[in-house]
Amino acid sequence: MKTSVKCNGCVATVTPFLNNLEGLERWSVDLTDPDRILTADISGITADDVMAVLHKAGFNAEKA
Repeated sequence: MKTSVKCNGCVATVTPFLNNLEGLERWSVDLTDPDRILTADISGITADDVMAVLHKAGFNAEKA
């Protein structure tokens, strides 16, 4: 999904939110991609759940 995560500081901010999301196995944000694509391995949750947690952390996300 496309995100508004722009730098390593942003990644540090979202890390505790995403790491505490049950069903999110692994995730990464490609900071070199202009769309700052977040890739996630999920189980039992949806992309909408991940986007909601990103929003809670103060960032935007949309399905790519």
